[in-house]
Amino acid sequence: MVLPALTVDVPPQPWTGRFDGDGGEHRRWWQAVSPYTPGAPSGSGTDAPARPAVVMGFASDEGVRRNKGRTGAALAPAAIRAALGPLAFHLDRSVSDAGDIVVQDSAMEAGQARAGHAIAAMIDAGRLTVVLGGGHETAYASYLGAAGSEAVRGGLRLGILNLDAHFDLRDEPRPSSGTPFLQMAHSEAAAGRDFRYAVVGISEPNNTRALFNTAERLGVQYLLDEDCTTERAQAFVAQFLDSVDVLYLTIDLDVLPASAAPGVSAPAAYGVPLPVISAVCRQAADSGKLLHLDVAELNPGFDIDGRTAKVAARLVNTLLR
Repeated sequence: MVLPALTVDVPPQPWTGRFDGDGGEHRRWWQAVSPYTPGAPSGSGTDAPARPAVVMGFASDEGVRRNKGRTGAALAPAAIRAALGPLAFHLDRSVSDAGDIVVQDSAMEAGQARAGHAIAAMIDAGRLTVVLGGGHETAYASYLGAAGSEAVRGGLRLGILNLDAHFDLRDEPRPSSGTPFLQMAHSEAAAGRDFRYAVVGISEPNNTRALFNTAERLGVQYLLDEDCTTERAQAFVAQFLDSVDVLYLTIDLDVLPASAAPGVSAPAAYGVPLPVISAVCRQAADSGKLLHLDVAELNPGFDIDGRTAKVAARLVNTLLR
């Protein structure tokens, strides 16, 4: 069977970074990442290294604009790649780059659909997919890909774990960066599946009573930012992981304190410490259930010394180790 070419708006561009030598002991991300080739063997047999990963950008801030936030997240995929490039490459898996889906002319829904098709195709080809957003409208694009994969359509229970200060369960007539998880709830109900959604890092002052009521009505599990010690967060995540077969992990960088992640649409006054978020990422990676992941809400125009982009890169590196 001949597989169709992956449809993206911008093909993968060359990566750059510090050069210390050509040998494997000197290798950095920019030297290790190759362009994604649809149909190439995944190398995911029982004796192979970890499942190959594919990075794809979702260059969009239309959802943030609709949600009345600070736009600029469309520039995030390039910024995260630039922060990843110089990192030393210690991974036991190969990594390729599929390029970017770009939302233009306010056509957010069409961009989400294109991204979803691409993600599902790569998951079905045996890849661990990584999307670099983009505002948190990225999450619905990711969901379309995960839910459209053969694994989930075949009956595996999909869990959605969100590291975020916000529920993003807004009930509004037009989708935005504030609505993706309510959209997922409706889509899961239409597919006859239970909505399994958990959030680590909810900021009580930044979510209205209406949002808490929606979360409770939908059976959403959540842990408040003030309760996020490493031990409590890991216990919360372990319980959630026990209830699902495959995991979609999404990281909204505004879950972190503004000191660690200043370059976001909505900087956190409190936030969850980076070591806690990193520990949860390691836990998700070690579970063996990670199907897809994304990182969202980096806004390079408001970053300080590339601090938020470097945090995003570090978390991606942690999740793929």
